[in-house]
Amino acid sequence: MKKLTYVISVGRSIPPYQMEQAEAKMLVKELFRYTSKQVDRLLPVFDNAEVKARQFVVDVPWFKKEHTFEEKNQLYQKYALEHALKASDDCLHNMDFLKTPIPYEAIDMIIFVSSTGLATPTIDAHLLNERPFRENLIRVPLWGLGCAGGAMGLARAFDWTTAYPQAAVLVICCELVSLTFQKGDVKKSNIVGTALFGDGISAALIIGEKSPLLSYRKKSTPKIIAASSFTKRNSTGVMGWNITNSGLEVVFSKSIPALIHSFWKEHINEFIREQNLHKDAIHSFIAHPGGKKVLEAMEEVLNCSRDKLYYSYQVLKHHGNMSSATVLHVLGQWMKENIRQGEKSILSALGPGFSSELLALEWE
Repeated sequence: MKKLTYVISVGRSIPPYQMEQAEAKMLVKELFRYTSKQVDRLLPVFDNAEVKARQFVVDVPWFKKEHTFEEKNQLYQKYALEHALKASDDCLHNMDFLKTPIPYEAIDMIIFVSSTGLATPTIDAHLLNERPFRENLIRVPLWGLGCAGGAMGLARAFDWTTAYPQAAVLVICCELVSLTFQKGDVKKSNIVGTALFGDGISAALIIGEKSPLLSYRKKSTPKIIAASSFTKRNSTGVMGWNITNSGLEVVFSKSIPALIHSFWKEHINEFIREQNLHKDAIHSFIAHPGGKKVLEAMEEVLNCSRDKLYYSYQVLKHHGNMSSATVLHVLGQWMKENIRQGEKSILSALGPGFSSELLALEWE
């Protein structure tokens, strides 16, 4: 008997400061004062990233000044709460997906995913002071999962609602990557990160098959029918943070596209076999867009058209890589389509570990 969990709404909060890619490139050139040789070698990554614009919680002048780890983290706590509330409100009141708003009191669990700042108590505890969530809801903060965190949050919600099919889980992903910017880090990994990453905040409402909230659905939505995790041994240096006196310093290996052809290929092929699927029959791949090269490597592994990853490319283009929040942005775009009943999709994300998370979805 298949386990069934439904994603019935997705919401987001868009930070106020938009930066076009050309402006970001010039800002980096100004701040790092590269030689002409370094400019020729490093800055083309901005042109080749297939990112048009990104949004941040801080404006351009902020990047030009030095900031302590304490100052950055205080801003993280302030803006994470502000935007997590907006994304939650958007999710629970999103009339694209819902017939009527979902009451906050209906939520049984909050899974709060973030890797770009620190807070104890975690941000999810502060949400209870701002909205009428029940005091007996279960809080599950997930930290350190990076880009894989959105998919892992959905997978843990799937586990919970399988065990408790009447339950409702709000998954919130909040990544303020701008606040980790290292003005003095001239390593290539920092330049690649600066060309790719934006701030992103998203939320998804996950409910079990016996939840009374099923009647709130307005249109075709995906049900999660399976999830799978895979972590590669001896790969902790592929991506993550180095924690320094000035804050969180990005680790971003050039080996990631190659790992798509080995590590990820093994995982997704085995997962597709387990689900008795054929690649040609999969309607869409709801992939976290780690970057242009990552998406292109996925296309090669899957031997599929770019159309099957359409919204991954679109979200990357208009928002950049927003770490864990990105895959929920992509999922929300696919949910706005009128996808036929019975179509299958696979949601995927890669993150520190080096790890892969996959979920099989069926549209209903």
